[in-house]
Amino acid sequence: MLETTTGTTPTEATGVRFLGKTAFVTGAGTGIGRATALAFAAEGANVAVADIDAHDAAETARIIEAADGKALALTVDVTDESAVRDALARTVDTFGGLDVAFNNAGVEQSQTCTADLSTEEWTKIISTDLTGVFHCMKHEIPLLKDRGGAIVNTSSGAGVMGIAGQAGYAAAKWGVIGMTKSAALECIGDGIRINAVAPGVIDTEMMGRVTGGTDEGREAMTSQEPIGRMGRAEEIASAVLWLASDLGGFTVGHTLVVDGGQTVG
Repeated sequence: MLETTTGTTPTEATGVRFLGKTAFVTGAGTGIGRATALAFAAEGANVAVADIDAHDAAETARIIEAADGKALALTVDVTDESAVRDALARTVDTFGGLDVAFNNAGVEQSQTCTADLSTEEWTKIISTDLTGVFHCMKHEIPLLKDRGGAIVNTSSGAGVMGIAGQAGYAAAKWGVIGMTKSAALECIGDGIRINAVAPGVIDTEMMGRVTGGTDEGREAMTSQEPIGRMGRAEEIASAVLWLASDLGGFTVGHTLVVDGGQTVG
């Protein structure tokens, strides 16, 4: 059985909340997506591990299976609607249905002022971080209507405040929150709860690219966090599982900000 970050088994820590359920996770090859896929598996879920990088998806699936979990590795570009639709169909064919989705795939923006941001980069960010979430929800919702379930979308601290040099990224992440709220109202009558999580500065591969992998870059990002450190991917995973579980059963259309105090004030 997979262990939690504290070294206890999931049953000892919080119970096996997703036993026999199926979770679909995008961007699951690294970072927050991988941590969340592992957390779902540790709590008993079958996990469809979707990522644009086939090697990363396979590695996450391998980790799950090595701990006696059940996983399906899927190579998916969320900007391609047909690829998303087909991946979800394979998930249902393999595991018999869908219960939870974590729409997490995303890309970062270079530090670029709005007037200097290329249309090409803008389009890539919006296509992945916003339209990609739309593609996923568009094809997940019909699968959940007959059985209920939960969807969690990844926004960001950049989705609740402005950040200089991040207009494209912020636009996408604000858009995720608006889309989440609207879809949540549409779907709650069908027993589908839709929420979002907004991470702060999290120590992942993506953050490594943002900081340039330098001590100075890490210090600059960490200085934005009143808590005095970067967050861990597992801390975001725990928030996602809470939103997706019965513990969050009265939470609808909410954006849970998990950011060490970055957006306070």
